[in-house]
Amino acid sequence: MTQTNVYSINGDVSQKVDVPEVFSTPYRPDIIKKAVLAAAANGRQPYGPAKKAGMRHAVSTRGKGTGSARNQRVHGLGKASESPNNVSGRRAHPPRPERIWDMKINQKERAIARKSALAATGCADCVKARGHQFDDNVSFPVVVSDAAQDLTTTAEVSAFLEKIGLGYDLDRAKDGRKIRAGRGTMRNRKYRTPVSVLIVVAEREVPIFKSASNLPGVQIEAVGNLSAAILAPGGDAGRLTVYTESAFAKIGEW
Repeated sequence: MTQTNVYSINGDVSQKVDVPEVFSTPYRPDIIKKAVLAAAANGRQPYGPAKKAGMRHAVSTRGKGTGSARNQRVHGLGKASESPNNVSGRRAHPPRPERIWDMKINQKERAIARKSALAATGCADCVKARGHQFDDNVSFPVVVSDAAQDLTTTAEVSAFLEKIGLGYDLDRAKDGRKIRAGRGTMRNRKYRTPVSVLIVVAEREVPIFKSASNLPGVQIEAVGNLSAAILAPGGDAGRLTVYTESAFAKIGEW
C-alpha cells in the first residue's frame, strides 16, 4: 500500500499515512462529465414568460385597401402589436416554464464518478493538467494535520497553504479574477474567479470554514458533502485538494 506525507501546521512533514484504496479507482472522464452535467441540469429552475405575455391588447386588422400593412393594430393607436414580427410584439418561441430540464443518471455511475474524481485529486499530473500551480516537491494526495482546522484568520490559512507549497495557486486565482462578459454583470455576479484549492474536513463545525472563505477560489467542504461536481468543477477532474487527517481517515471507509 502506498503512503503519503502528512504536513504539520508549520509546513513540515510530521508523519506518513496509508493512502486509501479508493484513490486507485480508474480514471473515467466520461462518467465524471456525465455526473457533473446531470447535477447542473437538476439544479436549474424553470423560467419563462407569463402565459399571456404580449397578448393583452385590444387589436384588430384593417384589412386590404387601406394603404397600410395588414398587421394587428391596437384600437385607437394604430400601433402594430402582438404579432412576433412587429416591434414590441410578443416573442416568437419563448422558453417554456413547463420544460423539464432533469437528467437521469444511474446510482452506480454517480458513485463511480465521485470515486474517480476523488482519485484524480491524488494524481499530481492530473492536477497540473487542470491548470493548478504548486511546488514540485508536494506529495499527493495532500494531507495536513487536524490542527489546520483550528486556524481562525484568513492570513493564517493563506500562510499555511504557502508553507506546504500551494501558495502559487492562490496567486493564480487572485490574479485571474476578471469581469464577467454578458448580462451576468447586471445580475449580482459581476466577477468570475478561477477555481482554486478545495479543503476537505471531517465536520462542518470548525473555524477554518469562516477563515478560509475569503480566499479567492478556495472552497471548504465536509467529507459527507463531496460529489463529482465539487471534486471536478465543470467536469474537469484533478482539482487541487487538501485533506485533513481526520477527513482522510473517513475517506478510507468509502
